[in-house]
Amino acid sequence: MSTEEFRLPRSRAANERLHAMIPGGAHTYAKGDDQYPEELAPVISHGRGAHVWDVDGNRYIEYGSGLRSVSLGHAHPRVLDAVRRELGKGSNFVRPSIVEVEAAERFLATVPTAEMVKFAKNGSDVTTAAVRLARAVTGRPRVAICGDHPFFSVDDWFIGTTPMSAGIPAAITDLTVAFPYGDLAAAEELLTRHRDEIACLILEPAAHTEPPPGYLAGLRDLADRHGCLLVFDEMITGLRWSEAGAQGLYGVVPDLSTFGKALGNGFAVSALAGRREVMERGGLRHSGERVFLLSTTHGAETHSLAAAMAVQSTYAEEGITARLHALGERLAAGVREAAASMGVGDHVVVRGRASNLVFATLDEDRQPSQRYRTLFLRQLLAGGVLAPSFVVSSALDDADIDRTVEVVAQACAVYRKALDAADPAPWLAGRPVKPVFRRLA
Repeated sequence: MSTEEFRLPRSRAANERLHAMIPGGAHTYAKGDDQYPEELAPVISHGRGAHVWDVDGNRYIEYGSGLRSVSLGHAHPRVLDAVRRELGKGSNFVRPSIVEVEAAERFLATVPTAEMVKFAKNGSDVTTAAVRLARAVTGRPRVAICGDHPFFSVDDWFIGTTPMSAGIPAAITDLTVAFPYGDLAAAEELLTRHRDEIACLILEPAAHTEPPPGYLAGLRDLADRHGCLLVFDEMITGLRWSEAGAQGLYGVVPDLSTFGKALGNGFAVSALAGRREVMERGGLRHSGERVFLLSTTHGAETHSLAAAMAVQSTYAEEGITARLHALGERLAAGVREAAASMGVGDHVVVRGRASNLVFATLDEDRQPSQRYRTLFLRQLLAGGVLAPSFVVSSALDDADIDRTVEVVAQACAVYRKALDAADPAPWLAGRPVKPVFRRLA
């Protein structure tokens, strides 16, 4: 249908109810209705496979499912079967369940570069635990983050570095410093400038670009020479790059690494993994000062650990990582061809590894534009494509990809008209979408 005909009255009403009770109208800022065109933020009723339905009855082909967490598709039968088997036995006990043993064994077999693992619920839990552990092991106060990567944790040590730093003391923020991705000389300069102060280097091992040759190995060497820990945030790269994450693909072993998102296929589970001598500092079998590493009431819920085991088995037995790459390659090629055919190939740009595609919307001067993103998202939504990114799930099929490319082509035709007019405003029908990290609401 046309964007003029596309209306979401029930979703709009549900969004009003959400905002009346929940700050921001969502439990994750990236899911907020400010990320979507005005009055076109669908509220989801249910999902199956690669499709979701909103409360207005519209069906969408969905990308970026659950902020990249649902990589096998919604309601995946192998995962649900594993969860159901555990639910009937109880989910949480006063002592560890045998499922915790099995889940740890399964994880360490999947990620053999790690020697110990501890589970939690959210990515922020485990990245903050990694930072605390690095500080305890090294006795150093500062944390060096890769400034080119958008998110590490909801906790103060990271959020204080963003435009949404209200409520965080400067004394905490000052202990976090940043280095650019891909530049070994800059990382070395930072370590030298803060000699004997930096506890760890923390980064996504890869994101929208591949690591330059020798870069990750170079960071490993720098960390060793300067006495700090190397921490890989594998929330996104875990499973999507390889079953063993980016560290398994690139062959560089960090001291600590953190996993989540795809690990549970939508169920809440995350993991902190790493070298035994470092991880054990958070345990009981050492003679040093104790480290309060992770202690969560729900971190070892049996059904979430069962989901994680089912996900890892499915990836290994069904070649999921390869399928994600194949689907992403088909989608990227189709979108690029559609954009080029409509004369906007330099303005609608697909980036990233095939299993983790994002898109950029550029204006007349080829600069990133929230207004053109709004135009593009409106057209996609009206065509039945829900795509804050183009991150694929393995539940997509060729027909889904082909339909997506068809809708993208239609959107690009409108995009061309806006470029020719040097003004997308007539196609926005409201305020532009907004970046997540901004100082004012």
